[in-house]
Amino acid sequence: MIPRYSRPEMAAIWEPANKFRIWFEIEAHACDAQATLGVIPKDAAKAVWERGDAPYTDQRIQRIDAIERETRHDVIAFLTELAELVGDEARFVHQGMTSSDVLDTCLAVQMTQAGDILLAGMDKLLAAIEKRAHEFKLTPCIGRSHGIHAEPTTFGIKLAGHYAEFARCRARMQAAQTEIATCAISGAVGTFANIDPAVEAHVADKLGLTPEPVSTQVIPRDRHAAFFAAMAIAAAAIERLATEIRHLQRTEVREAQEYFAPGQKGSSAMPHKRNPILTENLTGLARIVRMAVVPALENVALWHERDISHSSVERMIGPDATITLDFALNRMAGVIEKLVVYPNNMLEHLNKFGGIHDSQRVLLSLTQNGVSREDGYKIVQRSAMKVWRSFGIDPDNPDAEIDLTDEDLEAAEHANRLMFFLSRDDELTRILNAADLDALFNVDPVAYHTKNVETIFRRVFGET
Repeated sequence: MIPRYSRPEMAAIWEPANKFRIWFEIEAHACDAQATLGVIPKDAAKAVWERGDAPYTDQRIQRIDAIERETRHDVIAFLTELAELVGDEARFVHQGMTSSDVLDTCLAVQMTQAGDILLAGMDKLLAAIEKRAHEFKLTPCIGRSHGIHAEPTTFGIKLAGHYAEFARCRARMQAAQTEIATCAISGAVGTFANIDPAVEAHVADKLGLTPEPVSTQVIPRDRHAAFFAAMAIAAAAIERLATEIRHLQRTEVREAQEYFAPGQKGSSAMPHKRNPILTENLTGLARIVRMAVVPALENVALWHERDISHSSVERMIGPDATITLDFALNRMAGVIEKLVVYPNNMLEHLNKFGGIHDSQRVLLSLTQNGVSREDGYKIVQRSAMKVWRSFGIDPDNPDAEIDLTDEDLEAAEHANRLMFFLSRDDELTRILNAADLDALFNVDPVAYHTKNVETIFRRVFGET
């Protein structure tokens, strides 16, 4: 992954020095187990640790690379370089093992290490969302479905929904990490014909892994597919939150926006611009993470006991997906921590269209008073369309020039234009009289729609 979207701790997991260090530990721990079983001399296992346990410097890595250019085999190149340090006892290294024992077990360690960092990133993001959700728990705003004003909600509820989603993402990632943390030291075609299963158990214990029940020479790739799928779902959750912020930052909405630092520039051409560049960037990064899913799924179907069609894929998608998601989680946490919120704009938009968002309350009241849902819908919709007209809008004929009637102008004097037109609808007033309408609307609409916020928050965050 390019440095622009990489954080050092995650990137280091995929560096050759870390990979070769894990390879060495796999081989050295296997030697210890073999020595305990009497398969190799104990002095040989001791020599591997004493002479081979050295940092994988640039010089050592360059030597391994030089050998690989000749052997065309990365594990043999590694073992050859190790033998140059260990000496004659190196002939006991890799006893009964095959390359996949090293490669797959190493990948399991690397993905487990990556999982730890990703879980920490999710924790950071969850903490940021939780804090802001409580901050705006009772901040009213209009809810939108299909991008259209629906009914009131609160900005805190919006954020609580994203928190709950990322909590599920964390649970999936933790489960995927547990599933991927498996060890295979079973030899050719995974039968343990040339190596005792006790060696695998020892290496697994030392590396914090679980022995793979049936490795067939490779660890089954459904485990890896689950890990990449969990990352992809987390990336999708990031994109959903990023998209929400991008919509709210639109000039005509401006209910929330990314923090704009002093000296920051929004456009090379237009000095007035403040663009949602971070959330747009996160939308793009989510695509990079998700694109690893299909190759990971296609890696599941290998030929017979093994082939290496998965290898080239994993060498790319492993680093790219984990590094990108790590960067995205931390960037999103920063966006949320510094998110600028405009409660006044939220309230203005909520009240912008004359109480039209309360249409369902009236519909429900009609059904409770003996009116069919279909007839009640027509009655309320009739007044709702009049509300649009009073704003100079004809939803059915947007190009028409509307001459406002005296009734339209009178409606404009009322904060709740929907109630005004309902009170003048003869069919409705035969069912709901003035007192009924007053009782229906005497509750603050915001209070009505947000009366169960505490229940929602308890479900998401527990007792607060």
